[in-house]
Amino acid sequence: MVDLSQSNIISLKSRVALPRVPHLVTSLPGSRAKEIVERDRAVTSCSYTRDYPLVVNRGEGCMVEDVDGNVFLDMTAGIAVTATGHAYPEVVQAIQQQAAKLVHMSGTDFYYEPMVELAEKLADCAPFPNSARVFFTNSGAESNEGAIKLARYYTGRSLIVAFLGGFHGRTYGAMSLTGSKVVQRANFGPLVPGVTHIPYGSHASLDYLEKQLFPTMLPPKEIAAIVVEAIQGEGGYIVPEDGFLQRIRQICDHHGILMVVDEVQSGMGRTGRLFAIEHWDVMPDIITTAKGIASGLPLGAILSRPEIMTWQPGSHATTFGGNPVACAAAIVTLRLLSSGLMANATNMGALLQKGLRRLSQQFPQVSPPRGKGLMVAVDLLDNQGQFDSQLRDFILQEAFLRGLLLLGCGKAAIRFCPPLVIDSDQIQTALEILSEVLTTRRNSSSVHTMGI
Repeated sequence: MVDLSQSNIISLKSRVALPRVPHLVTSLPGSRAKEIVERDRAVTSCSYTRDYPLVVNRGEGCMVEDVDGNVFLDMTAGIAVTATGHAYPEVVQAIQQQAAKLVHMSGTDFYYEPMVELAEKLADCAPFPNSARVFFTNSGAESNEGAIKLARYYTGRSLIVAFLGGFHGRTYGAMSLTGSKVVQRANFGPLVPGVTHIPYGSHASLDYLEKQLFPTMLPPKEIAAIVVEAIQGEGGYIVPEDGFLQRIRQICDHHGILMVVDEVQSGMGRTGRLFAIEHWDVMPDIITTAKGIASGLPLGAILSRPEIMTWQPGSHATTFGGNPVACAAAIVTLRLLSSGLMANATNMGALLQKGLRRLSQQFPQVSPPRGKGLMVAVDLLDNQGQFDSQLRDFILQEAFLRGLLLLGCGKAAIRFCPPLVIDSDQIQTALEILSEVLTTRRNSSSVHTMGI
């Protein structure tokens, strides 16, 4: 029996706490970071995208420290993954305890309690009327792959409707649903057939579906599913028009189509609800999730109404999905979300949007913010009010050099998806750094315009 109190288990109490504001001690990148970046370039795939040379050593809450000792405020959460923050003590403890007992025993062939317990908890909180059934995966892309299979299996139909701007992953089925950036699809064809894309978020796009596509090219009786993000993530953190999601539900009900809601980025408390679709009181048939579910460990899930997940044993499986260590982390994550982190996401999100709204009034290059909870974005605009991706990229770089980690999305948007443990002081710090960057840019532009 392993004694978890022994020194071979890492103790968070023994670590030196990171400061709660950025603290830079070298130029960026530092010498150690430069060395690792060069090593990386020699051996890793050139398909990886890196916005700036951040080489992370450790994290704590909303702060991360690089290999040179520089400390950054993280408004990315590993692309909306570390819901409870970096190295949340209870999550770390659950991981350590489970790893000391059982690291792996494939849940598609055997049984272990953490997988059952997590499935029970997800089924209890799923927005379905009669509980749910759960299939565990390793990622959001894998969840969406499985959802395509499940929808086709259950309905006996083959066609799928997805949305322009949507992002569902880069594996073949998920990539076939994705309509975000051409680089994600170029030179990879042929893709999975039977997917039709329409514009996202407006009643006009649904008018086009019903009045143009249904009568001419897309027979509704052959459509297995409409796959939609409750709030588009990679596409720009786009919140749909009022009634848009409700109308998709109505279309699905009328034609016997399944409504599949991708909650990979918007789920797990990020918007202040466990699933973003709950803001609109719409019940999907299938939900896909991943990212924040295990606060940093690879885990995803497909949730469906019980009567839909009826595929036969062996028709779909996974070796690592529902890994016991990831499940242990997710069980704690769900408890923390319900005991205060979702409420904090609502409150801090409102504070963040208030501050961003002030910045948009002060700087015309910044659009008014949009989003829900801690899933918030602003667009960067040029003097004619058009999307300015170069300005967005400049801000990402300059923010990094000041100790603030941000990511882009959409055509020229900055997304704010920090860990859900962020506090008001850290929100204010992020806003101040962003204001400094915008002020510097404005002043430099003024000097250039004057010819000085």
